[in-house]
Amino acid sequence: MQQAIDSVVVETKGQGFYEMTRALGSFVARSGIETGLCTAYIRHTSCSLLIQENADPDVQTDLLGFFRRLVPEGMDWLAHTLEGPDDMPAHIKAALTQTSIGIPVSNGRPVLGAWQGLYLFEHRHNPHRRELVLHIIGE
Repeated sequence: MQQAIDSVVVETKGQGFYEMTRALGSFVARSGIETGLCTAYIRHTSCSLLIQENADPDVQTDLLGFFRRLVPEGMDWLAHTLEGPDDMPAHIKAALTQTSIGIPVSNGRPVLGAWQGLYLFEHRHNPHRRELVLHIIGE
């Protein structure tokens, strides 16, 4: 059994989706592991990870719109407001999504569907420096 770990720094430009599929594939290839499990983990509480369609950008537009409606800014009952009006909604969105995703590895490649990609989902308006940790274990 082998394992490897690395991290990828992502400079976001604000709310939106940042595709990490290539970084994931490169990491798996460098690891030399043919069969195993790769875990992607984001080290933050106001962004998250998603596996989502990577063919039609309208999917990302619709998901952004859905989450803006589901968790709007300006909820006057929030107590955590010191970091700006988008901060607590960002924490709620991260709580509703995922900060860690396990992705099977077979034949030295991540097992993703034809239209699937790994995305960092930034929930804040301002640019942020995010760290994605990738860990793989297998043979």
